[in-house]
Amino acid sequence: MTAPHCVLVVDDEKQNRELLTELLHDECRVILAKNGFQALERASEQQPDLILLDVLMPDMNGFEVIQRLKNDDRTRHIPVIFVSALDSPSDEERGLDLGAVDYIAKPFHPPIVRKRVRNHLLSVHHRRLLENLAMIDSLTEIANRRRYDTQLESEWRRCARSGSPLSLMIIDVDHFKAYNDNFGHAAGDQILRSIALTMSGQVGRPGDLVARYGGEEFAVLLPLTERHAARLMAEELRGRIEDLHIPHPHSPVAPVVTVSIGGMTLVPKGGQVLPELFDGADAALYVAKREGRNRVVWQEN
Repeated sequence: MTAPHCVLVVDDEKQNRELLTELLHDECRVILAKNGFQALERASEQQPDLILLDVLMPDMNGFEVIQRLKNDDRTRHIPVIFVSALDSPSDEERGLDLGAVDYIAKPFHPPIVRKRVRNHLLSVHHRRLLENLAMIDSLTEIANRRRYDTQLESEWRRCARSGSPLSLMIIDVDHFKAYNDNFGHAAGDQILRSIALTMSGQVGRPGDLVARYGGEEFAVLLPLTERHAARLMAEELRGRIEDLHIPHPHSPVAPVVTVSIGGMTLVPKGGQVLPELFDGADAALYVAKREGRNRVVWQEN
């Protein structure tokens, strides 16, 4: 595990928090909460990899906390281990029924707790590796359509909450079929890889995403980016790809491989992704193709 994992320890007793911190500090980064309300707040903000949760706490007990965690899209995926003085089989059964991945009774044996935490963090690591693989396009090794859809939903909600602009560009390789027909699909695949690598090198802010949308079409998602800046980025990408000077003698547009780009910028409203962002960018792409290709067209809104 290359990056340190984060574990949230929730316990109303200071001594227990200190003990678990001392026990785990070599294994992971530990953050603390002394009640259920703090636990919910820090779980949402910090997105820990694992939560160690006491049951017997004032105001909101651990069973109530896990129910709220599992009912929130932002925290439902975080695994929870109960660490509790309630050690009856019925208490353990209730905790597991509510979605906990493990239940450790107090007083606990420190080496056992350390090993259980290590095993659960390893499971988190392996699960994320598999999830990441499922989000990568196997040909170009950039984000795939599934990752794009997931990121769009997340950034749409984030921009809607802050009233910030969200920009999208759709990129299409000009006369790609003619290239494939004359040079073969292996050569066409190399074109797609080269374009993906070039775009990924130019788009690198947190939240920005370059994805293969399908076939010879790519999508670039630019949250917190207003129209003028996004259009400048699109012009930069178009020029960079043309400057690769990949011969395309069968293109009526230029003697090298070029792309057409359509884009749109809007300020999202509400938590549900509306089709107008993609539809606007796609309509702009159609105009770019109709007007001669190898150009950027940005949709007015």
